[in-house]
Amino acid sequence: MTENNISEFNLRPGRILARKYEVIELLGAGWEGEVYLIKEIATGIERTAKIFFPQRNLKDKAVLFYAKKLHKLHHCPITIQYSSQESLIFRNTTVTMLISEYVEGELLSQFIARQPGKRLNPFEALHLLHSLAVGMECIHSMGEYHGDLHAENVIVQRYGLKYDLKLIDMFNFGKPNKENIYEDTIDLIHIFYQSLGGQKHYHKQPPEIKAICCGLKRSLILKKFRSASKLRQYLDTMQWQ
Repeated sequence: MTENNISEFNLRPGRILARKYEVIELLGAGWEGEVYLIKEIATGIERTAKIFFPQRNLKDKAVLFYAKKLHKLHHCPITIQYSSQESLIFRNTTVTMLISEYVEGELLSQFIARQPGKRLNPFEALHLLHSLAVGMECIHSMGEYHGDLHAENVIVQRYGLKYDLKLIDMFNFGKPNKENIYEDTIDLIHIFYQSLGGQKHYHKQPPEIKAICCGLKRSLILKKFRSASKLRQYLDTMQWQ
């Protein structure tokens, strides 16, 4: 491991970061870095700190991408609110962390796994898809995209007649374009399909469900739904036989 090649931080609870925050616990780790639940010392407010591995954040490009994108999308309820950018010294290396709001809830993958049969029934799945489509419609209306939509990147806060959701870990494919929006829309259909139990249960689904999944064929999905807005409109007006 070179000086600037860090594979883990393993910060212990109680450690002070940037003289402002106290580490409470590790929330998760990934390719870019580690995410911690922290407490702002001055206010006692809980926040989230994503600490980037230096080799994944050259010249702070990754942090700047997230900060600017989250700020641009701050009025979209499905996105996490950006707070600030901070730095700390770790093993004689300056590393950067992105401070944002702390979102309570559980990953969509975990939520689905604890449902009966580890899947949602068609009406529950439709409510989930509608909430996702509404959230992504706001992002797409800004000409932006998520880039990595799947059940591990969606947090379920509350659910009932609708789902209150938050998105995490956006991916940087560069300047937004229509292909990014297409991919987001296709990913929404894949999440819907998986929430219903995937291939094992697909043949039992009613025609209305299959009409949305389009057999997971990219060309058919994009012919029908070219954006989250088109998908949301379809769901708002769909009829059951």
